[in-house]
Amino acid sequence: MLFLSQIKQGGVVCREGLEARLVNQALSVYELAQEAIQHNITLASVIQQHGLGEQVDLAVLAQSNQLDCPVRHPDPAHMYLTGTGLTHLGSAATRNAMHAKSEELTDSMKIFQMGIEGGKPVEGQEGVQPEWFYKGNGAGVIAPGEELASPSFALDGGEEPEIAGFYLIGEDGKVHRLGYTLANEFSDHVTERQNYLYLAHSKLRPAAFGPELLVGELPMHIEGHSRIERGETTLWEKGFVSGEDNMSHTFKNLEHHHFKYAIFRQPGDLHVHMFGTATLSFADGIQAREGDVFEIVSPTFGLPLRNTLSKAAPLSTEVSAI
Repeated sequence: MLFLSQIKQGGVVCREGLEARLVNQALSVYELAQEAIQHNITLASVIQQHGLGEQVDLAVLAQSNQLDCPVRHPDPAHMYLTGTGLTHLGSAATRNAMHAKSEELTDSMKIFQMGIEGGKPVEGQEGVQPEWFYKGNGAGVIAPGEELASPSFALDGGEEPEIAGFYLIGEDGKVHRLGYTLANEFSDHVTERQNYLYLAHSKLRPAAFGPELLVGELPMHIEGHSRIERGETTLWEKGFVSGEDNMSHTFKNLEHHHFKYAIFRQPGDLHVHMFGTATLSFADGIQAREGDVFEIVSPTFGLPLRNTLSKAAPLSTEVSAI
């Protein structure tokens, strides 16, 4: 397994096994990915060509908040944050409980059932499309260790432990997957619960990624833990599973239904796509508050993703004519 981390002040760390070293003459993972696409080689091959230099302590870099989101676009407006929901075999009950008002089958359960029946098509066939949401652009990307700021008007700020895929679009419009990270797809579940049509509002929040980018294929079965710390105590903790063995869709099908749109195939754009979850503290009656620390960890992805919940200052909504 090969893992990449981005240093905030510039520089890329490559980890294989327990050894982590700086990539020679590399400022960013984004630039390394562009180089790989330009020369039609893999990201791993580019790193091999650059070579590895000084050994570093990745855990110390993380503890001192020197690690950034593993991949960023130099122009945040060209970095898209999107995701899919109701993709995991355990996700339907949580969402259904938020929206069910009778014994009638909810839209959530209908979408989930469609995924069960058609989310893993045979090779050469198109599977059913999943639920999809837009979360924002690169301005909403939060680094590991930084605060996750909930808007002043939010009714809730809750974690969603997920896996995110990072994709760079080549000059010919071809999609190139760079790798995968842990993600906290931070959402407002109280707003969403009011009405399913408020889902779009509930997702317009920042999200955190990293600290390490797994380069290569994902295991079919992934295990991890999501927890909330309040002071010196663990307020809530629960295991989660992901990977295709635990999903109603294949990753290939989810990627297909995102990148079938020409608007998402613009050269140079960076896409971060979150693949859903089945574990939420909100479903267990937990409501996080300022100062709580979210931790998402999986041995598949190395270092944990930790962020503290904060409240953003109110923004003026006054609009002036020019």
